[in-house]
Amino acid sequence: MSGAPQRVSTATAVVVALAALLGTGLYAAFAPAAAAAGPWLPLAVVLAGVVALCNVSSIADLTAARPGGGGLVPTDLPPAAGRLAGVARLVARGAAAAAAAGVFGAYVLPSRPVPVAIVAVLVVIGLNVAGARISVNACRGLVAAAVGVVLLVMIVGASGSGAAGPSAALETAAAAGTPAELPVGTLQAAVPGSAFGVLTAAAFAFFAFAGTSRVAELGGSLRDPLRTVRRASTIAVLIAGAIFLAVSGALLNGLGADRLASSPTPLASLIDAGGSPALGVLVRVGAAVATGSALLAVLSRASENAARMARAGALPRMLARTGSRGTPWVSDLVGGLLVVLVTLLVGPVTALAISACAVLVHYALLHVAALRLPGRSRRTLAVAIVGGLLCLVLAVSLPTWALTSTAVLLVGGWLLSTLLVRTSGARRDGDEQPHSGEDGEQAA
Repeated sequence: MSGAPQRVSTATAVVVALAALLGTGLYAAFAPAAAAAGPWLPLAVVLAGVVALCNVSSIADLTAARPGGGGLVPTDLPPAAGRLAGVARLVARGAAAAAAAGVFGAYVLPSRPVPVAIVAVLVVIGLNVAGARISVNACRGLVAAAVGVVLLVMIVGASGSGAAGPSAALETAAAAGTPAELPVGTLQAAVPGSAFGVLTAAAFAFFAFAGTSRVAELGGSLRDPLRTVRRASTIAVLIAGAIFLAVSGALLNGLGADRLASSPTPLASLIDAGGSPALGVLVRVGAAVATGSALLAVLSRASENAARMARAGALPRMLARTGSRGTPWVSDLVGGLLVVLVTLLVGPVTALAISACAVLVHYALLHVAALRLPGRSRRTLAVAIVGGLLCLVLAVSLPTWALTSTAVLLVGGWLLSTLLVRTSGARRDGDEQPHSGEDGEQAA
């Protein structure tokens, strides 16, 4: 008896998407966003949600036109732009993994976040090589845990009891001699309370929406891919947007904009300020589970991305090697070690900013691909233009250091990819020429 390969329903796809959305961004993105927008943080969250909805629409249009994966692999772009989209996606995921590891360390052990983050990455590398993946049931558990944490935050935030005083996480870090990374001090390009500050905050808040492509990644396992990608992704973004709005409001009310901006663990800081140590432990456990799961998911998809590009000749061929379990173990190891390096060099806010910038570039290129679809509708055209422009505006609104770092990574990755593609193309041409000559000799 043969089972149907398309088995994931819309409801299940929504849960999978929510598990991807309610991860690192929920626990870390609102601090740097508040540093930029101040009390206008909810407006920034709304703007980020609008951009995410535009992205969902273009991904769905591309998926409908190219069912074989065109929703995430922009086949309608010129080869050079397609390679840039692939590199941007890879950079975004690598930086997101470093951000997840850093946030994991900050919530688990505020006094020594970096060693904890490194251990987490090493454990995840081992799990990825062993073929561990997050199941649908695990996604349900992650969503339930995230909703529980959000309810706690909303209840404590409604009292507004922590709007003054230093963050417990910052106090612990200072006492240990390890000053936490302060978003306020690093967001030199942002002007709190201004229109530009809201745009910068929206770019940071968009990091929390970066998982909108998760449903499209399910591909052939969906029961009805063409309908489910649009419907499930849209529902998930709307639910996540409502949650993010509620959390941002609770954090502003409970901590105040200044204290929220300076906290490396805002949700835990809010609960600690409410005088409930036991609840604070629950929030930290929830944060550890969510960010640890995000680290596993992002690293596994990043290595699969790298292996796919390697098979296409856009990355070194060795990255495509798979083990007995079918996992790209070389990509798992190389990608994991690079994440360890990034975690050692930069803090989670920096990694988050680079990831947000790179993923905005990736989505902007997806919108360009949607514009090039044959027979596109007026809606597709309008959404692609608006979505692409918004992605670029948010990307350039990020601090200068984030833009510069991302540009260096994207240009370097694109040059390497282009060189490898041309080298492999020349090698194939060279291999074909002797065969042609032999064929000619035999014909003669």
